[in-house]
Amino acid sequence: MKYMIDLQNITYRREQNELLRGIDWQVRPREHWAILGLNGSGKTTMLNIVNGYIWPTTGKVSVLGHAYGEVDLRELRMSIGWVSLSLQEKLYPTDKAEQIVVSGKYATIGLYEKPDEQDWERAMQLMEQMRCMHLKGRQYQTCSQGEKQKLLIARALMSSPKLLILDEPCNGLDLFSREALLEAIDQLAQSPDAPTLLYVTHHTEEILPIFQHALLLRRGEVFASGRVSEVLTEPSLSSFFESPVEVLNREDRIWVLPKQTRHELLARK
Repeated sequence: MKYMIDLQNITYRREQNELLRGIDWQVRPREHWAILGLNGSGKTTMLNIVNGYIWPTTGKVSVLGHAYGEVDLRELRMSIGWVSLSLQEKLYPTDKAEQIVVSGKYATIGLYEKPDEQDWERAMQLMEQMRCMHLKGRQYQTCSQGEKQKLLIARALMSSPKLLILDEPCNGLDLFSREALLEAIDQLAQSPDAPTLLYVTHHTEEILPIFQHALLLRRGEVFASGRVSEVLTEPSLSSFFESPVEVLNREDRIWVLPKQTRHELLARK
């Protein structure tokens, strides 16, 4: 398989609004990508197209080597994991943590089939891998935001996906919960059977060194794509944010600070 994802000249219109315009993007196997963009940049729309939930107005889509229009999307989605806050809100709050994880095999909200012993063993292994085994027996609603995210990632891994999309997984987490989750994601990416990862975020400091490629979306268009070292530079990001920024590199993670004074920032508000 040459490309895990191959988007060619993708445009998406909804009524009179053009939400995506001329998107060209290719992801090779074992390339982990960060997708960076502000609200309204088109990130969620593009991911919905990748998952086959919406159809582009123009362009060609191929995922996991299968051209859309020539493949059963319901079957293909079994090889794609998508972790998002919207899913977190749909799960049953009184389900036990391990039930949340094992239900990922069936891609259901709740358990309607009886998992076998191997299913439970795999669920336990994944909880151990994501460092959330201590949650076994706990109701989902009693878990913290960071703990819920770890459970959702373990849940997504139950079906052994080839592609795993982490859609703003650190949203709403405090500093220490964020770093704990990022450490678990880092360990996952380095495992021999790890899926290709897409990490969606607003914040450059969340982009771990394992994500060596970055796609920058702005107002429905690709602003830049390529290796992180070439894309997340001070000139590039200043142009991307349409405001001068300072870029700091600490332990191979990029931190972005505005160059304006506090007075200038308040004036812009």
